[in-house]
Amino acid sequence: MTIPQGTALITGASTGLGAVYADRLAKRGHDLILVARNGAQMEALAAKLRAETGVAVDILVADLTKSEDVTRVEQRLADDAAITLFVNNAGMSLNGGTLENSAAEIETIIALNITAAARLGIAAGKAFGARGRGAIVNIASVLALAPEMFEGVYSGSKAFLLNLSHALAANGREQGFHVQAVLPGATRTEIWERSGKDVDALPAEMVMAAGDLVDAALVGLDRGEEITIPPLADEDQWKDYYAARLAMGPNLSRRDVAPRYRVSDAV
Repeated sequence: MTIPQGTALITGASTGLGAVYADRLAKRGHDLILVARNGAQMEALAAKLRAETGVAVDILVADLTKSEDVTRVEQRLADDAAITLFVNNAGMSLNGGTLENSAAEIETIIALNITAAARLGIAAGKAFGARGRGAIVNIASVLALAPEMFEGVYSGSKAFLLNLSHALAANGREQGFHVQAVLPGATRTEIWERSGKDVDALPAEMVMAAGDLVDAALVGLDRGEEITIPPLADEDQWKDYYAARLAMGPNLSRRDVAPRYRVSDAV
């Protein structure tokens, strides 16, 4: 598919995947709006990209764990008709396991990974639907499909974003915009250090470079994929998984209790 040329708004754009998306999209000719907390890092990246590519780069400093800052980004998505691509990338991981974090830490990750991601994805969907064009890229995770592997709040937040992507994609097919969920595996970014984890403790063959991940994700976007899993070599595994889920769908809501749950008349 062809993404309409215009402005790309990228959250979590100061480092990691967001910064790589900024580099790649600038080189494709997109003007940029970079959103993150660290204004100095974004200014340095913006100066580099302006010099290398000549695109316009705007900076929007925002802490997406704060509702009022999310509102400012929502408003930009609604008001700026030049925006044709939204990369919903901002996210964080917890330091430690599911039972090892405070209530405040749980609230923070939910605010960023779920509340902000949902509000901004939906705001982009409304804006693009009204304009009849545009694309949303939601950065989820393979942990949405493998929640047993690490702590459950992060994987649960990415499962939420995958579900939201499916729903938004259905809306987009009717209203003229596209939605892609990208499911990275372990990827070498700053999220590991920030959450107190050592990415080098994983087998080297499990860890993808951030540039490789984004380049693969953009190939998937160009192909019109709604789900892109860059590490997955056998696409049929995903297709089988997806087909099995759809096959189960008609049996999930019935008037009658399934025979396996009925109390025996002999009891």
